[in-house]
Amino acid sequence: MLSADRIVDVLRAAGEPSRLRILALLAREELAVLEICKVLDQSQPRVSRHLRLLAEAGLVERFPDGAWVFYRPAAEGESRTLADRILATLDAADPVLLRDAQRLEAVRAERRAAADQYFARNAATWDEIRSLHVAEDRVEAAIQAAAGPGPFRRLVDLGTGSGRMLTLLGPRAASCLGLDLSQQMLNVARARVEAAGLVACDLRHGDIFATRLPDGCADLVVVHQVLHFLGDPAAAVREAGRLTAPGGRMVIVDFAPHTLEVLREQHQHRRLGFSAAEMKRWMAAAGLRQTGLETLSPARINGLTVCIWTAERSPA
Repeated sequence: MLSADRIVDVLRAAGEPSRLRILALLAREELAVLEICKVLDQSQPRVSRHLRLLAEAGLVERFPDGAWVFYRPAAEGESRTLADRILATLDAADPVLLRDAQRLEAVRAERRAAADQYFARNAATWDEIRSLHVAEDRVEAAIQAAAGPGPFRRLVDLGTGSGRMLTLLGPRAASCLGLDLSQQMLNVARARVEAAGLVACDLRHGDIFATRLPDGCADLVVVHQVLHFLGDPAAAVREAGRLTAPGGRMVIVDFAPHTLEVLREQHQHRRLGFSAAEMKRWMAAAGLRQTGLETLSPARINGLTVCIWTAERSPA
């Protein structure tokens, strides 16, 4: 329980128009400081001051990611509970909040446009780009071990890209489904799947945040080198967890934290890797228990470390 003085501190932090708007924005997704500035149409020093006050009140969390700084709602605590109650009372038709939501969608559209252009340019050489880190044969051997021997009733590959996970793991599955938002990548994946002779394999245009697939529809869900492109990776993990059937397994492949800003500047990476604690928390929030983490270090200096997280849903 919060003391009376603490409640006053939290209410004072939240009870300023710009700070309340920031809380409403962060309830939608984690955002970088400059993105919040765009939505609020305020200077960086002013927004940074608001964020500092919200963080001191325990309402938001600050986490650096390379040269960027992101903010998100506090993961837990009485202050977060009070903030949720405050946000629940807001009028969804409030014109200021509606305008903020429109501006946030414009920020998202900028991200999507940059990502679409990048993927269109690099669809045909996607695997070559991935080879800039740990040798692909090492990664794929570790993925096969993490997925397990199967057989799988259904494999779902979220953000399938070139379809490599489908051709790698698909022979162990009775049916496969790959989702991606890039039509160029789906075209590459279709050619690859056809060449591999995978008959029971479906490729669809789909959103990793809202797949529209039924709960527990897959006993193996794979998210391979996707999360670092996303504005809300935690939400993608929740959706992947929702699709994981009782007794099923989720495998996530991505980078450990690093400082290669060039990947953000030239390759549309939004996050520069993920910590073990962060991923474990997201998996737990998705209702899964982490069962494994393998870390593959690169052979070359300044290379990228690849992590393979495995989680399972209880059979009960």
